[in-house]
Amino acid sequence: MSIEDAAAGHAIETLFQEGRRYPPDPGFAAQANARPELYERAERDFEGFWRDEALQRVTWFRPFDRVLEWELPYARWYLGGTLNVCYNCVDRHVEAGRGNRVAYYWEGEPVGERRVITFADLQREVVRFANGLKKLGVKKGTPVGIYMGMVPELPIAMLACTRLGAPHTVVFGGFSADSLVGRLNDMECEVLITQDEGQRRGRPVPLKRTSDEALAQSPSVRHCVVFRRTGADVPMQEGRDVYWHDLLADVSDDPASCPCEAMDSEDLLYLLYSSGTTAKPKAIVHTTGGYLVGVASTHYYIFDVKPDSIYWCAADIGWVTGHSYIVYGPLCNGTTGVIYEGTPDYPDKDRWWDIVERYKVDILYTSPTAIRSCMKWGPEYPRRHDLSSLRLLGTVGEPINPEAWIWYREHIGGNRTPVVDTWWQTETGMIMITPLPGITTLKPGSATKPFPGVEAAVLNDRGEEVGPGGAGYLVLRRPWPAMLRGLFKDDERYRQTYWSRFPGLYFAGDGARVDEDGDFWLMGRVDDVMNVSGHRISTIEVESALVDHPRVAEAAVCGRKDEVTGQAIVAFVTLKGGEEGSPEMLAELREHVGRKIGRFAAPANIVFTPELPKTRSGKIMRRLLRDISDNRELGDTTTLADPTVVEEIARRGKELAAAGEEG
Repeated sequence: MSIEDAAAGHAIETLFQEGRRYPPDPGFAAQANARPELYERAERDFEGFWRDEALQRVTWFRPFDRVLEWELPYARWYLGGTLNVCYNCVDRHVEAGRGNRVAYYWEGEPVGERRVITFADLQREVVRFANGLKKLGVKKGTPVGIYMGMVPELPIAMLACTRLGAPHTVVFGGFSADSLVGRLNDMECEVLITQDEGQRRGRPVPLKRTSDEALAQSPSVRHCVVFRRTGADVPMQEGRDVYWHDLLADVSDDPASCPCEAMDSEDLLYLLYSSGTTAKPKAIVHTTGGYLVGVASTHYYIFDVKPDSIYWCAADIGWVTGHSYIVYGPLCNGTTGVIYEGTPDYPDKDRWWDIVERYKVDILYTSPTAIRSCMKWGPEYPRRHDLSSLRLLGTVGEPINPEAWIWYREHIGGNRTPVVDTWWQTETGMIMITPLPGITTLKPGSATKPFPGVEAAVLNDRGEEVGPGGAGYLVLRRPWPAMLRGLFKDDERYRQTYWSRFPGLYFAGDGARVDEDGDFWLMGRVDDVMNVSGHRISTIEVESALVDHPRVAEAAVCGRKDEVTGQAIVAFVTLKGGEEGSPEMLAELREHVGRKIGRFAAPANIVFTPELPKTRSGKIMRRLLRDISDNRELGDTTTLADPTVVEEIARRGKELAAAGEEG
């Protein structure tokens, strides 16, 4: 997609016309963690700024010798330093006498199902599970896969891996068996940690059954640990599968029985797979020291966490937001967090606000999709509850429209809380563009300024910086501590994906504008990656899943604007043998994509067409399909081999929309 297409698909002008500004509240500013001199200090001494943050936020077993080694496109941070993530997130807080502080309030989806886990509890559970993993042969360097729902055992498993120095990959519990297979095999995981079932909107999620399908095609996995969440009767393969509680029946919870492994700052911490412009997801590499410094620093300043804060990031740990801002950043800072297993509308549409009221949450971080859903349901649901404990709100995952931003502040924040709209990626590891509460004048819909030490710019096609108001490509000009350290086993793809479009600069794949004040307004993806409810999904991935169906000859996929999810997936499908589409076939294809990738990737619309619009050279004209999806006037069709094809597709698309045939 060109930057012009991105601009056309995003009503950026409404953002500038909004004109609302919210200066920092003096009372908030007086107590804020961030101070205006942060920016000046970071610009004056970039490496010194990150050195100070590393020493202030993280405990090192061995001090680092150098802050940064930058050999484009690879960075190494805190060279020579050793540390352990689990020690920083758990043990040091207990040793400092803060073991009785709550680490997590956990709320199960079934009403009334709750747990309170202190840092001392967390240490005991992590040590026990790490000792259990050692019984299975897990040690420093052993790759481990984790496929779980939002239960406390998920962060416990992650922390146990980090305690041992075993790199992990967490696979979102909504992914299919095929998606799980690809990740387990790519990393060559030796152990998979899962659970019998999850809970989602009152229905079970068959995690063990899906795991079994994947393990049949994952030869490297020797052991499968199963946490009993619901007590469902699931098949257990002798010699491979073991229940969590059986594994831990005879292990110690004494920290001395399982000391934290000293890890080099650049040792692999985890892989997280992210959609790209091919069918194969990218394996993002995150290492230990720089990542932990980056997420702890940004969490501290951006969310203004205090020693008594009750912080709730309402994301799923299976995505990078959960890694950085539910597990590693908050725990490193000793912050009390909330984990909720289910959906915001179960059993009713005030579930989130009930949780906020019960635990006196003061910081809430969620997605624009969730906010727009709450808007649709109406303000009467938050009005049922006392939300006066909230003092800061955040958004993540996609650009937020001004209307949702204002609704969030007024109806959830009582028209008094700052709203920090954050931009970052799986690849960046940490938040990159964001307001700093207490310092920044807020504008609904704008992520405002780069975080101190981050240098961002917006360029045109020729690599020139655009002036105020001009649309362009978002780039980053210098390294940052939590940045990806490449793509796992794929140096060429790493260089090509991020560093080839503008030599010497990291190209994020997003479009943006910068206004007269130097504030950034994000415009979403400019490549063929869709953002559906904050989940990045490649058009190629969905197309590959569709053509995998034996009756599909060809498929093209794009995203269309959706007032709730941001984008919805639209598929244009040609069936084999000239077969006509049908409602039954539509349902079958949606189910097929759900099995291949995950239900969240199933197209909202499928348009059946005898042909796809192609140029004379045979290239599919995806630009025209995007025009049809968003009901825009068709662009230039003169290069098409047969212009009547796109006219027929447009007619069918309008008929489908009129019939309301959506999933």
